[in-house]
Amino acid sequence: MRTYTKDPDVIATLTPEQYRVTQQNGTERPGTGELLDNKEPGIYVDIVSGEPLFASSDKYESGCGWPSFTKPIDNVTEHRDSSHGMIRTEVRSTHGDSHLGHVFPDGPRDRGGLRYCINSASLRFVHRDDMEAEGYASYIDQVEDLT
Repeated sequence: MRTYTKDPDVIATLTPEQYRVTQQNGTERPGTGELLDNKEPGIYVDIVSGEPLFASSDKYESGCGWPSFTKPIDNVTEHRDSSHGMIRTEVRSTHGDSHLGHVFPDGPRDRGGLRYCINSASLRFVHRDDMEAEGYASYIDQVEDLT
């Protein structure tokens, strides 16, 4: 069984934007994230800990400017966030404790009604073809072929 931790060595290799988002609760500018338009089959993992978070089969185009998912596959915690004069639900990785984004109740009704609005800077994409080699074989059944 693989273990996931908040690894200081990995944190030291983050880009300034990845660090700002994951460690300082930042938000990337809408429309700028490198994974926003990714439509490849695979999973999205925490850039710090590597823990699996979201599957490509749950990603959809919400028009909000950030990658959006209908549900997590694993390793996501939710916290009350009252910053910026709003009450929101923050989403963090369970083991890496990275700030990922927020969840809102305006997602597709036929898929549960939630929209996990996630910063690309907090994620690393693992293509389905690489999942087994990278230790994510147990999640392959959650990745559908989108092509």
